[in-house]
Amino acid sequence: MSHPGALMRNDPQGPAAPVAGRSPAPVAGGDRRGVRSAPVRRIVVLSLLTGLVPAGVLAVVVFGGAREHVVTGSALLAFAVGWAMLAVWSIRRSEQPQRWAFVPAAAMGVAGAGLLLLAPDDRALTAAGWVWPPVLLALAVWIALRARRSLSAGSGRWAVYAVVVIMIAASLGGLAETVALAADPRTQAMPGTAYDIGGRRLHLDCTGSGSPTVVLQSGQGEMSSTWGLIAPAVAGTTRVCAYDRAGQGWSEDAPQLQDGWAAAADLHALLARAGEHGPYVLVGHSIGGAHAMAFAARYPDDVAGMVELDSSDPYQAAVAPGATDSGAPPPFGALASLSRLGILHLVPAGESDLPEPSAGSADAFAASPRGLRNYRDDFATMPALFTDAQALTTLGSKPLVVLTAASGPEAAHDRMAALSTNSSHRHTDETHAGLLVTETGAEVSVRAIDDVVQAARTATALPQE
Repeated sequence: MSHPGALMRNDPQGPAAPVAGRSPAPVAGGDRRGVRSAPVRRIVVLSLLTGLVPAGVLAVVVFGGAREHVVTGSALLAFAVGWAMLAVWSIRRSEQPQRWAFVPAAAMGVAGAGLLLLAPDDRALTAAGWVWPPVLLALAVWIALRARRSLSAGSGRWAVYAVVVIMIAASLGGLAETVALAADPRTQAMPGTAYDIGGRRLHLDCTGSGSPTVVLQSGQGEMSSTWGLIAPAVAGTTRVCAYDRAGQGWSEDAPQLQDGWAAAADLHALLARAGEHGPYVLVGHSIGGAHAMAFAARYPDDVAGMVELDSSDPYQAAVAPGATDSGAPPPFGALASLSRLGILHLVPAGESDLPEPSAGSADAFAASPRGLRNYRDDFATMPALFTDAQALTTLGSKPLVVLTAASGPEAAHDRMAALSTNSSHRHTDETHAGLLVTETGAEVSVRAIDDVVQAARTATALPQE
């Protein structure tokens, strides 16, 4: 007697049943596995895009001018949402549930929320660079293994692998950046001295001898090393001091963003603490020119003369906090976060004749998270700085040279030159940055500084050019 199961398998009228070791029979419309895999593939791709696209929008557009921890934290939360959607959608709407996606969702969600709540400073974020790259690398490898086991071929596994490759590249770049920040001798060898001005230290590097002392004020994204061509040349005729504002170079951060008055008070306290004596010849490049004007307005008796090297226009219409002249938020918060991945070291530096170690220090600072954050802070404080600079209405007969580079703000510089009855408005074909970092541009700048120093010493009129 035949077994009932055998009869059912052999009965053409009975329901089809699987036979051990054989695949299910094809169904109308094609392979059922192909039908099932299509929704999973869409779920995988849409979920990952749901994380990637909002992360980019939040980092560059919404929080592009925010602090680094806000940019990174918001991006991580967006990534977490994408992974969570992959897990939830695949469980509810497919036959290939990807429950493992809850793990990267939780990891990135916790990390993002932690950054937003704890608001770590630059030092803490740099220290964390020893932790998160290996953790991210391990997570990426784990995701790749889980996706290989849980997703069949043609089910969007390639999209997960693409994200895994990005994660691995980010982890390796982040570790390389952390090592570079810790080991690069160009960022460690500080010239001059860091002085305590009341709970924090500012860096000052003075060389040469003679009077009046020249004080060099850096522009946006610059630091004391940017004066590596000019300071040694000026030191041959008088004493010269290059310093770093709070947050620049080797100076510590201020507890909050500083306007022109606060930065001027810092410089005044730093010079006094270092035992330097005024009155000084103030030299400012770019927004350093506005800082020089603010210092002169607040401490007029400490100023012997001024040199404005293609200064920013402090008379322009008010600039929205954290915005450029066009009103667009600068993405320097996003760039600071990206610099943690070592990406900006792949961007070639601009033309520069700065000698070492000045060139190395300046380049390292410009590409560092701290340098980019300082650049962002300068944007945010421009409205207040320009208002403070406008408080300078006259220099009397103190010597003043205003140097306009190619495409400089001509009308604004005419107005600056009118601040003194002993002024010279000069023009050059050198670029804005070239006035500091190229040999020919530095020669033009040094000549202007020497002319003001000599006029201040001898109480004579400036030569006109």
